[in-house]
Amino acid sequence: MSFGVWELGIILVIVALLFGTKKLGTIGGDLGKAIKGFRSAIKDDEPDSEQQPPSGQVIEGEVEDGQKGKPAKS
Repeated sequence: MSFGVWELGIILVIVALLFGTKKLGTIGGDLGKAIKGFRSAIKDDEPDSEQQPPSGQVIEGEVEDGQKGKPAKS
């Protein structure tokens, strides 16, 4: 079941009559602010790829003095 242009138009007119255009404008503005806040929160939580290597990647090299996991000398 799909809605055509006429059906969607009729639904929008009924909703506008029930709630009023002023109330719909404030609801739309509030929804836009919520989406913008959600996107910015997700963007702030993303880790920087330069600081942390991808998981599963082996990094070879020597361990500096004073750090745990120092390889045993043979």
